[in-house]
Amino acid sequence: MLTKELILLGLLKEGPKHGYEIKLKIKEILSLFAGIELKSIYYPLKILEKKGIVHKHITKRGKRPQCYIYKLTPKGELRFEELLNKSFLDFRRPQFSLDLSLYFLKFIDSDSAQRRLRGRIFILNKIAKGLSHMLKAQNAQPRSSLSLMLEHNLKMVEAESQFLENLIKTL
Repeated sequence: MLTKELILLGLLKEGPKHGYEIKLKIKEILSLFAGIELKSIYYPLKILEKKGIVHKHITKRGKRPQCYIYKLTPKGELRFEELLNKSFLDFRRPQFSLDLSLYFLKFIDSDSAQRRLRGRIFILNKIAKGLSHMLKAQNAQPRSSLSLMLEHNLKMVEAESQFLENLIKTL
């Protein structure tokens, strides 16, 4: 739950938000890069509320149904800082779907392996192109958190593509 907790607290660090707003941010941005999908954010928010890390405020606008606005408490601010500092030094190995295929590569003939690896490179190049496009759009603004994530992911995609190019030469 630490990664999910960091995401929820980080989004609330940006400012108070209602649950739907948090869910949208996770879906639109963070799930793309962090590989995180929170099926329900309300249960983790309830736990954080019980721990005194977030505060829930009920609000109602006009004829709309009531909604809950969540914000960090001072305890939540400290917890966010603690988790953020830990995450900088977290060296869990990234997992790539390719790794299992590489382990069993010896069981596929060379021509088939090369075709599939070229197919993967083709897809990686499309992803890199998309990331580059998004990064250029972000670079019009001062260096943002999103541009850092885009740059990091672009470098990882480029590194995998280069690795596969070299691998194909050895098959």
